[in-house]
Amino acid sequence: MSVTGTLTRADLAESVNRHIGLSRAEAATLIESILEHMSSALERGENVKISSFGTFVLRDKTQRMGRNPKTGVEVPIEPRRVLTFRASQTMRDRVAHM
Repeated sequence: MSVTGTLTRADLAESVNRHIGLSRAEAATLIESILEHMSSALERGENVKISSFGTFVLRDKTQRMGRNPKTGVEVPIEPRRVLTFRASQTMRDRVAHM
């Protein structure tokens, strides 16, 4: 993991390089391919489930009324699609015991 405490694409590629033995370029291409496949599935409206990790879920939110916190004026919030992540029980257990 990088110094910032955030796991990046480069960190994933480096891990694949070390553990599987692919070249750095091949590892980076593999990571990009996986992420592109996941992104494409989400664009098509499909959820993405990775066993023992979690599920990326698309939700459609309906229009609702919101309030501008500065002025207090009510404004309509347009309907939109949002992406959420639900961690698997295995992942929740791992994170809880750190």
